[in-house]
Amino acid sequence: MTDSPVKTHRRGHVLEVTLDRPKANAIDLATSRIMGEVFRDFRDDPDLRVALITGAGDKFFCPGWDLKAAADGDAVDGDYGVGGFGGLQEMRAMNKPIVAAVNGICCGGGLEWALSADIILAADHAQFALPEIRSGTVADAASVKLPKRIPYHIAMEMLLTGRWIDAEEAARWGLINQIHPADALMEKARALADHLASGPPLVYAAIKEIVREAEAMTFQDAMNRITRRQFETVDRLYASEDQLEGARAFAEKRDPVWKGK
Repeated sequence: MTDSPVKTHRRGHVLEVTLDRPKANAIDLATSRIMGEVFRDFRDDPDLRVALITGAGDKFFCPGWDLKAAADGDAVDGDYGVGGFGGLQEMRAMNKPIVAAVNGICCGGGLEWALSADIILAADHAQFALPEIRSGTVADAASVKLPKRIPYHIAMEMLLTGRWIDAEEAARWGLINQIHPADALMEKARALADHLASGPPLVYAAIKEIVREAEAMTFQDAMNRITRRQFETVDRLYASEDQLEGARAFAEKRDPVWKGK
């Protein structure tokens, strides 16, 4: 629907998802449920290989939870829909690459939404923060994820003080991958998404499942599961036409043609 707060556009094997909810792209319960349906459908569509997420406009990526909606009755522990807040944080078996193009203010649940992506590009004017401390709540997903993504003491400073950081500092700590001028951000993000979409989807799926599941395992336990084909995605990859195609293409010195099967 054209009046939906979540705009989608299919471009080849790429799904572009734009959060478009004036004035600031904040997420209420209804919007979160729509986002969950969008990302579930993306996950389950074999023709889609990569998602590119961004916010509408040039000021806000997403400030997170809609506090005005909360004041009007949206419960902080309400029904966020499939995938949890923003549709990505708890989406099971999301084994496709996700690129975030952060086009402005990215804070609170908006930063948590960005952290759900695999690669984060940002405009040079983007800013990041976890200001939940000032509204008497906890940045729950960020409390779990951020200390594993950037140095512990920097993550704790952001969580405990709500301090804002700019794109340059975010890149210095490894929070984001690249910085681009605002007018070039989407061009760069689309080029990256297209590059990923041309790659081997079964390999991407295996990488994402291994990285996700191995986080709670010892190194040897994870390796044992891989070599014994106990990850579903690894088993599928090792039995696939694509793995044979990769070997043949290398031997024949040509580009592989990936079919995802």
